[in-house]
Amino acid sequence: MTETFDHVVVGAGSAGCVLANRLTEDPAVRVLLLEAGGEDDADEIHIPAAFSTLFKTRYDWNYETVEQKHLGGRPAYWPRAKVLGGCSSMNAMIYIRGNRADYDGWRDAHGADGWGYEEVLPYFVKAERNARLSGPLHGTDGPLHVEDRRYTHELSHAWVDAAVSWGLKPTDDFNGVAQEGAGLYQVTCHNGHRWSTADGYLRPALERSNLTVRTDALVTRVLFAGTRAVGVRYSRHGVESDVHVDGEVLLSGGAVNSPQVLMLSGVGPAEHLQSHGIEVVANVPEVGENLHDHPAAAILWRTKGTTDLVNLAGTGALLRWKVTGRGPFASNVGEAGAFYPTRDDLAAPDLQVHVAPTLFYDNGMREPTVPGFTAGATLVDVASRGRLRLRSADPRWRPEIDPAYYSEPVDMDVMVSALRNMIEIGARAPLARYLDGPFMPARLADVTDEELRAHAREVTQTLYHPVGTCAIGTVVDPTLRVQGVEGLRVVDASVMPVVPRGNTNAPTIMIAEKAADLIRGRSASAPR
Repeated sequence: MTETFDHVVVGAGSAGCVLANRLTEDPAVRVLLLEAGGEDDADEIHIPAAFSTLFKTRYDWNYETVEQKHLGGRPAYWPRAKVLGGCSSMNAMIYIRGNRADYDGWRDAHGADGWGYEEVLPYFVKAERNARLSGPLHGTDGPLHVEDRRYTHELSHAWVDAAVSWGLKPTDDFNGVAQEGAGLYQVTCHNGHRWSTADGYLRPALERSNLTVRTDALVTRVLFAGTRAVGVRYSRHGVESDVHVDGEVLLSGGAVNSPQVLMLSGVGPAEHLQSHGIEVVANVPEVGENLHDHPAAAILWRTKGTTDLVNLAGTGALLRWKVTGRGPFASNVGEAGAFYPTRDDLAAPDLQVHVAPTLFYDNGMREPTVPGFTAGATLVDVASRGRLRLRSADPRWRPEIDPAYYSEPVDMDVMVSALRNMIEIGARAPLARYLDGPFMPARLADVTDEELRAHAREVTQTLYHPVGTCAIGTVVDPTLRVQGVEGLRVVDASVMPVVPRGNTNAPTIMIAEKAADLIRGRSASAPR
């Protein structure tokens, strides 16, 4: 006998955990949450400084892009979490909402009615439990703990001071009235421990009898009766099962998995689906298009006269973190940074900086050989667009991922300018006295633009923020319903028509908070 639920949520990540919580607030609504990964039981998930040790483990989908023409023909590794909490269980925990211009741009340029800044702000506030900042721009009693990091290395403080000396404004709130400036990042942690959406949203809902959660459950397709979604098929422990839905199927798999499931289910570009022998339910050509990400490249130095985050992270420091939630293991590695426009004619920042008091490159997959410091430039106003396509009708096959990094030359031009900025800030006091020459690239004195381009091609990596493959205005409408079918919505970062200026976890949580109200027919101002 086929099970029946009011809603099936596909993916227990940053968005899916939010939906599971908010929808089951109504005891009459039955929700099934399906997650392809397992429990968030690894110690490394909860230790802020250990996030990169989860890469290429069983907690990671371990994706790789196609060879990138403008990265010297190399593919780029894309870690995406496969675990309860999704990427909120594996990210660097930086709490950034984006810029007012991002959401007003969604509304004005992409038909995302209801998604302007003033309309999404209540959902950011609703989600947030900030330990220092308060209203009207910050929440203090939401499920998502946000705090000032409980450990910050002296190199991060020195970089902020140097950036201010270089010309940036100091800020203690990147999510306040103005985004621009240099400062220390707030993080989604609680008392020095990671605070994921599994912690903040899912666990409080687990005691509700109307929520069912199944891990190790890979959804292989949405089931349709005509053009209406009526359930999903999933594989768990080698057994395939179908589940029926009376209400809606809600895809929350992210910018890779949600478009993949849509296409496997017959919703997408018809010719592409037919080439894989998939019966077309709805021809939606834009599924998988508009893929983009924040590319990041860094300048790295050897250091002197100070410590290194990695060298500090010994057994004693681990014990200190376990007992007090403090010390180097409470670092999120990317401790400080900035937002600023690289040209005077820009109305909003096009660059974000992440700095780390250690050598962090190749996604942190290389163990530092010397004490060091990293200043990473990240493009947050990205012109290049790629796409995602199926490689096979077999859901176990990874899709073809092409972010097309630097396919628009302006992106490389901005990156070269930004890398030069990183070098200039590194020459400023008080940071300069700690820097003992370049580690990568090997030479900074009189470095040419072409040499910086070559460096960018060599070291550019994802900042883990892919979006856009099920965008509002093309694939889904402003209520996040999929075009051409009924009973099916997408609720995750894939619906962002343009990536926000900043880390995407907080915006993804906001999207799910707003989606829950859309599904329940409530507004942000409705009584709670």
